[in-house]
Amino acid sequence: MTDQIAFIGVGNMGNPMADQLVKAGKKVKAYDVSPEMIQKAKDANLDVVDSLDEVLEGANFVISMLPEGKHVKSLFLGDKGIIDKISKDALIIDCSTIDIETSLLLGKEAKNRGIKMIDAPVTGGVMGARVGKLNFLVGGDDEAVDLARPLMDIMGQKILHAGPQGSGVGVKICNNMSLGISMIAASEALMLAKRLKMDLKKVHEIMKNASGNNWALSTYTPLPNLTDGVPSNNKYRPGFSAAMMTKDLKLANDAAKSVNASTPLGKHALDIFNEFSNFLDMSRKHSYEVLDISKFLSKF
Repeated sequence: MTDQIAFIGVGNMGNPMADQLVKAGKKVKAYDVSPEMIQKAKDANLDVVDSLDEVLEGANFVISMLPEGKHVKSLFLGDKGIIDKISKDALIIDCSTIDIETSLLLGKEAKNRGIKMIDAPVTGGVMGARVGKLNFLVGGDDEAVDLARPLMDIMGQKILHAGPQGSGVGVKICNNMSLGISMIAASEALMLAKRLKMDLKKVHEIMKNASGNNWALSTYTPLPNLTDGVPSNNKYRPGFSAAMMTKDLKLANDAAKSVNASTPLGKHALDIFNEFSNFLDMSRKHSYEVLDISKFLSKF
């Protein structure tokens, strides 16, 4: 049987992910509620349909990539939710970064209906999605993960199975809390070097080979003209928005509270990104990249 994929949510991440599947010869129907994203998907020659009923027709894989848990919950379990319209033979692959509670609830409701599901949020950003180099952080049983593996192999370079359903979003929340903290650290360190009137290229090269290195510093460098191919070289586009990082840090903060875990740096990172997002709003700027936080820090 030829795979039929329903891809729901073709925004900045979903669009290039669906495109990778199409380029690999997969049959993909796409759906989104945003007129802007619908047009971009059409511009990318994706087969965009007008309704959820259409996108689900004949689908044996349902991939969702949505901004927040409330959107995922509404899509599958809301008043007009699609959970009862999905074939029992289909596999749900939710790639959204959402709260663990919603992911577990969706997994439970899918299981109650005999539908397999995995949670599979990704790392690698828009650049990774465009070239099929994402890392999938996966939660689910072995059988469901193996069913999804051929599609994830097309869209990504690594499939990291973290454990049972819900583990994917759990590890993604932990990862992005660490990422948010390290992004701030990299930005502050480079801004300090700049204020000290040091040669930033030399500082950056030395730090990459010293104990202060991290992914944000070496691979997704927040200041322009230090690393090839990063959003900071292109006015921070494309990339991961400050609002989305704030959302992920809030997820981490809420998860920590739910299990009485102490995460003071995570909480402080959330406060900084909240202030940064407000700074962008007040200055009527729009940043597509959290690492533009270096501009925010430069005002201090």
